Amino acid sequence: MDGGAATPALDPVELTRDLVRCASVTPADAGALGTIEAALTALGFTCWRLPFGGDDGRPVIDNLFARLGTKAPHLCFAGHTDVVPIGNESAWSAAPFSGEIKDGRLWGRGAADMKSAIACFAAAVADRLRDGPAEGSISFLITGDEEAEAVNGTVKVLEWMEANGHVPDFCIVGEPTNPSELGDMMKIGRRGSFTGWLDVHGTQGHTAYPHLADNPIHRLVRMLEPLVPGTLDDGTEHFPPTTVAISTVDTGNPTTNVIPAKVSAGFNIRFNDLHTAETLEARLRSTFDAVGGRYEFRWACSSNAFVTEPGALSAAVGDAVETVTGRRPELSTTGGTSDARFIRRLCPVVEFGIVGQTMHKVDENVVVEDINRLTEIYRAVIDRLLPVGESA
Repeated sequence: MDGGAATPALDPVELTRDLVRCASVTPADAGALGTIEAALTALGFTCWRLPFGGDDGRPVIDNLFARLGTKAPHLCFAGHTDVVPIGNESAWSAAPFSGEIKDGRLWGRGAADMKSAIACFAAAVADRLRDGPAEGSISFLITGDEEAEAVNGTVKVLEWMEANGHVPDFCIVGEPTNPSELGDMMKIGRRGSFTGWLDVHGTQGHTAYPHLADNPIHRLVRMLEPLVPGTLDDGTEHFPPTTVAISTVDTGNPTTNVIPAKVSAGFNIRFNDLHTAETLEARLRSTFDAVGGRYEFRWACSSNAFVTEPGALSAAVGDAVETVTGRRPELSTTGGTSDARFIRRLCPVVEFGIVGQTMHKVDENVVVEDINRLTEIYRAVIDRLLPVGESA
């Protein structure tokens, strides 16, 4: 992996501002990938733009893969340049795509989730290269399809990487993992997410003559009763208890003296490694069957639970974080999901990024000094995983 004094420096704050100024609300790119591609090309990376979709009824999504070096170990940084919508623009203190800096913070949609992390890793690579060659190779997997369906983004890029000989040895995803302070938390896995939709059928009738009707609400209540406590287990070594949230119940019936013919409910289960989507389905159907009556049950699972057991990667990140911040990050599997669920199939993967308190909110922002410190952390991780050596 070549480097040297001729390697241009990258300012992570300015690169973050440039990326935030791209209004890349999924599926729009708005120049975001071109911005990071130009920065990486200047550092000597070979870049591939990888558009997918368009033939599946979904919009074309642009993606970027970039690699410097050919030898092992191969460290990949994964992230996304797409962002969620801004909501009510008039509620923002600064224009949401301005990248304005005030009060020691950089403001704008995507500042936390997760354009700052992309800029920080690029700047960390530039800093490392200025110190000379290093053994191994570094790559960037940057998608424009993380905040939406995640169909034509990381999944497709990973398939391309496998087919073209770019399987990493380690991967860091730059999601905003820290709850309060930089250094609080590293994600070593994520819970699975299982969503269920239950339709229970009965016979419509008058509430004054319930014996002449079949009230599906009563059966629905009995079917859902085992889920009401909110947990299904006590957790495991790396995971908290599996949680259940009933999110909707609907009869479509505005009349209080009519027993409806049908009632529907929706719920979401965030589950640990004691379960899979298939075992949850079997458990739920057994519960529903025990109540009886006619029902329909549909479900979808965006990901099963996964974990990267603590090892060389989490140790390198933990050591780097502790060196820069003075705190050892908690190894966690909490929160929602991320593209790490796809990457873990190829290599060990952890997530570490900026403080995420404002992600997806009005007035999303990050502390400017945290951008500089995150760059230092990423630089320290690279030093630990890619030893100094001869040019690759």
